[in-house]
Amino acid sequence: MSGYYAFRGEESIAFESTLERDFLVRVDFDLDVLGVISQPCEIPFQHPITGRWYSYTPDYIVYYQLGDRHYDDYPKPLLVEVKPQAAWRKHWRDWLSKWKAALRYAKEQGWTFHLYDESRIRDTAFDNITFLMRYKRMTFPPEESREVLNTVQKMGVATLDYLLARHFMGIYRAEGISHLWHLLATRQLDCHVALPFSPFTEVWVPEYES
Repeated sequence: MSGYYAFRGEESIAFESTLERDFLVRVDFDLDVLGVISQPCEIPFQHPITGRWYSYTPDYIVYYQLGDRHYDDYPKPLLVEVKPQAAWRKHWRDWLSKWKAALRYAKEQGWTFHLYDESRIRDTAFDNITFLMRYKRMTFPPEESREVLNTVQKMGVATLDYLLARHFMGIYRAEGISHLWHLLATRQLDCHVALPFSPFTEVWVPEYES
């Protein structure tokens, strides 16, 4: 399966498998991510047995926001190879030389290099993200959204249960749950998405870089 993923609803980024698509879903949701480039570079490497030279193209490079970090602690870009676990376990001896070349190349550029398989992509965070996506296109009264966001902004951190009790009591609770999921899906609220969702999930208003 191949196609293009609309990163942040704007830039089209190519993927060549469902696992690559799911990786893009993960990084798209991450507010620390500034951008992603598909097949960003070609890295020469030598086969250890035949001595022949080849070219290796990693799948993606991920760039991160500086955020509140000091410039000396700028988050390093991440060079990524996306491979199913069954594939890399079967062929790791054949692919080791190109991955070593990628590690060296990334270090020279001031980047990091990692292999991403299902264990790094299709985890609790991914399940939560895909759950939230069904609420992304829903619409709710803007004034109600502002009231919820103002409450969270003043408190710093609030639980979903508290927001439901304060803003969506009684017959409005079911709609309120969908409304909160929508605010998370559209990144107006943020949370620790790697943790299982519960009534006590803590949310906050993210700070975007200007």
